Amino acid sequence: MGSCASRIFRLAGPLAAIAVALCVTTPGAHAQQQFKLYASILDGTGAPAAAVQPTDIRVMENGVEAKIVKVESVSFPVKLQVLVDNGVGLGADNIAHLRNGLRGLLEGLPAGVEVTLVVTAGQPKFLVRATTDRAAIMKGLGLLAPESGAGKFVEALLDATARIEKDKGDYVPVIVAFATTAGDVNVMERDGERLAKRIQARPTTVHVVLLSLIGSRSAQGGANQTEVGVGLTKMTGGRFESIAAPNRIATLLPEIGTQVAKAHERQTRQFRVTAERPAGASGELNRVSMAAFGGLEVASVSLDGRVTN
Repeated sequence: MGSCASRIFRLAGPLAAIAVALCVTTPGAHAQQQFKLYASILDGTGAPAAAVQPTDIRVMENGVEAKIVKVESVSFPVKLQVLVDNGVGLGADNIAHLRNGLRGLLEGLPAGVEVTLVVTAGQPKFLVRATTDRAAIMKGLGLLAPESGAGKFVEALLDATARIEKDKGDYVPVIVAFATTAGDVNVMERDGERLAKRIQARPTTVHVVLLSLIGSRSAQGGANQTEVGVGLTKMTGGRFESIAAPNRIATLLPEIGTQVAKAHERQTRQFRVTAERPAGASGELNRVSMAAFGGLEVASVSLDGRVTN
């Protein structure tokens, strides 16, 4: 990885130009000789490794080996917020596709994943507040019904990131947003800035599914939803899918649920590697890489414990 693996969030049009770069450096890294990396390491079967010793891995900076001081097992479980547009952009005829898609997504999650379920038509409202109780989650899903208002995509994202901002626990936030191109005609630049700032402060993976019904009135806000959705998913390493067929919802949301489940498995079984910079290294942490030996494989490395691939 480079010294600044930039993930850029640029929104044009009504949001003007917003650019936020998330760099793979730590605050004050230039003043510290030790640094920490979070690694997902797999064994020969492709499963998360049960244990890793300092001799099993090598960390390099600028092609020079860094001394490994300590390797610790760490767990950063997923907390998932699901935001769904049940309004005019979806239509009452398609609510069954959304309900089936959400059921498939939720059934694919491992036990113990905390889920919040929010509907966005008219204004964001809880169907299920944050809970790990699978029965309560499914009961809340049963209350999903069509509404006549337009979905509040950006407002729901702002609410979701505000909840993340307040929760100081050790976890990795994930947002799955099903949106339609109805609504959000006027999106303020400051709202985009607030989203970017919050996600920079607390790294969050965002996945967006955007439904556009051809020939319907739902196209009125589509440019804004697309700009925000594409920008957020690129910035956070998430997935953006634009679809035109409502029946695709029922198969696509479970696919994303599988991604979330895999990320949860790997994030809850990571290793925090403390390393000492090579002699003479100064300035910002630069061109850091990690390799594993003895049949182990480094699947991902980060500075924040967030697995995005």
